[in-house]
Amino acid sequence: MGHLTTLATCSLNQWAMDFIGNQKNIIESIRQAKAKGASLRVGPELEITGYGCLDHFLESDTLLHTWESLAEIIVHPDCQDILLDIGLPVRHRDVVYNCRCIVYNGRILLIRPKMSLANDSNYYEARYFVPWKGSRIVEDFYLPRMIEKLHGQRKCRIGDAVISTRDTCLGTETCEELWTPHNPGINYGLDGVEILSNSSGSHWELRKLHTRVELIRGATTKAGGIYLYANQQGCDGERMYYDGCAMIVVNGKIVAQGSQFSLHQVEVVTATVDLEEVRTYRNFKSRNMQAINQPSFERIEADISLSDDAEDVDPSIAPTQEIEVKYHLPEEEISLGPACWMWDFLRRSRQAGFFLPLSGGVDSCATAVIVHQMTRLVFQAVTEDKDPQAISDMLRVCGEPSTSTWRPTCPQDIATRMFHTTYMGMKENSSPDTRKRAADLAAAIGSYHIDLDIDTVYHALVTLFTTVTTFVPKYSMYGGTPATNLALQNIQARLRMVMAYLLAQLLPTVRQRNAKNPENSNPGSLLVLGSANVDESLRGYLTKYDCSSADINPIGGISKIDLKRFILWADGSFDMPLLKSFVSAPPTAELLPITEEYVQDDETDMGVTYAELSTYGTLRRVERLGPWGMWSKLLHQWSDKLSPKDIYTKVRFFFYNYGINRHKLTTLTPSVHAVNYGVDDNRYDMRQFLYPSMDWAYRKIERRLEAMGERAEVVADTDRRKEHTL
Repeated sequence: MGHLTTLATCSLNQWAMDFIGNQKNIIESIRQAKAKGASLRVGPELEITGYGCLDHFLESDTLLHTWESLAEIIVHPDCQDILLDIGLPVRHRDVVYNCRCIVYNGRILLIRPKMSLANDSNYYEARYFVPWKGSRIVEDFYLPRMIEKLHGQRKCRIGDAVISTRDTCLGTETCEELWTPHNPGINYGLDGVEILSNSSGSHWELRKLHTRVELIRGATTKAGGIYLYANQQGCDGERMYYDGCAMIVVNGKIVAQGSQFSLHQVEVVTATVDLEEVRTYRNFKSRNMQAINQPSFERIEADISLSDDAEDVDPSIAPTQEIEVKYHLPEEEISLGPACWMWDFLRRSRQAGFFLPLSGGVDSCATAVIVHQMTRLVFQAVTEDKDPQAISDMLRVCGEPSTSTWRPTCPQDIATRMFHTTYMGMKENSSPDTRKRAADLAAAIGSYHIDLDIDTVYHALVTLFTTVTTFVPKYSMYGGTPATNLALQNIQARLRMVMAYLLAQLLPTVRQRNAKNPENSNPGSLLVLGSANVDESLRGYLTKYDCSSADINPIGGISKIDLKRFILWADGSFDMPLLKSFVSAPPTAELLPITEEYVQDDETDMGVTYAELSTYGTLRRVERLGPWGMWSKLLHQWSDKLSPKDIYTKVRFFFYNYGINRHKLTTLTPSVHAVNYGVDDNRYDMRQFLYPSMDWAYRKIERRLEAMGERAEVVADTDRRKEHTL
């Protein structure tokens, strides 16, 4: 039997600038950690303020309230006799740092600033914070007077130091530092740090967890150690969903893992670990040869033992054993991530529910099914978990008083009260099939559904235009021009947006008036849901300010290919066989008249397939390629299907449409970030919206095609390529 200790890490559903709610979650996590016998509790990055405060970090009020909150936490009766690792912003010598604060029994032992800031993708930490001065640099930090008044402590150390207890040594790193090529944990481990914490505000992205887990494993596989990973969970007020999954790892083996998607406010993960396992694991020559040359870190002494004496350990208590990591299928992630994000958004916005224009196509179908998953999660949290916060939020959203004893008997009971769908058709353009699919899906999910036609409003607007201009616009099939053809389609699309907001604002009032119990009224109006996928946005295949313009968009960061896979998965997982009909139906906007010879088709209109758009998106955003680089790359990927000249035509067509439609992306509805080629202009994909022609790149490609001669128009011989590769 070695030196056993129980350690705790956690996932917290924090909300940026919610100092009261965030403090409540922090104290509750400490309470749960102590109840499980933990001697150390680690929390997420910037947990006191919430991670997504953005420019609020530049305000002195934010820093003031942070210290006020910390002062109450460290003297709280439930926060004593346990070592605490708490995240907060700290101003030192008029510079603001993203920090960890190590506390024991009301005394601050160390403030450890972040040394590598996240400053790409969705993150702009360098706008608010400065990285710490360097490895092993430590200074005195003079504490605010409100802290000094508690126990008379005037100062502590700030910088890259570690905590030395009677029985072990602890170090901390923060989020991005784990992802750097030479992360701090390497040097800490070589200097004898046995327990390393990582506190993160790491967002969810499809298939991202695998990478995170491998990095966490790798942090201790080479040189041993105990690694505690904490993360935020939920929507904290912006476009990202933080997906929790707190973990504890010992010598590269995961012994504890929290949930990746959850509606709970607080989730504490604990494990009992043996410090001697680390020491034994590290006893190999190559590691020790590097360790003896490792410069030492300043050690801050803490008069505490995290483990019991070997003689006092209950022999029935054993170290927590390795577990198999839980991964969700990508299709499950699509259902769970946006669903959890939407519930947080809905309950925190204090609105009465959601409104969705349900067209009968794949995109709005996927959005509706995600809402269905949300109601399933809420139903589980209310009826099985008896979660008091979920019960309180559900009653309010569903228009029930807080004292109500009403409980849903199925997820559809929740949907009927807070989810509203409408099919907005045109007699000439809409098919009976899409209308029926929309109605059938609404019935299966339980939404409050309306079926209506917008013909009268459409014709009134066209008549008004004709009266004013004496010009009669026509569809191209009836002798109109491309301009009139597009204008008439856009009228329908934008009318649906106007109608959606009218219904969203007044349906709760209408239903209250018609209800038998009008006193159970829903507060506020409905949040309008958009349903434009990332591929169509990338191509610009949407009307500016049409029904894709909404309050939030659950699928705006998800590709059409992944959405179809998700619907097929939901067909079996949710026992909803009607979903297959959405996937098998050809994608159509239904903005042009349907005739015996013609039915509008999205891919034909776009001039590109959804699979091709996914490829363009990845090459443009992830691999950062312009026209020349994309053409060069696709020469290898598509040479067995297309000639070099055909590939050039496709690449040029894509960049042309991207350029002329780029302005649309500046008005995209906020959507949960889900893929690494997202097009969210307001935060993730920062590019200009006025584009010139890419003639320089095009001329370069054309010169290369000219040099190829006849080969420029020939599709490569696949078999010959294989022989050459072999």
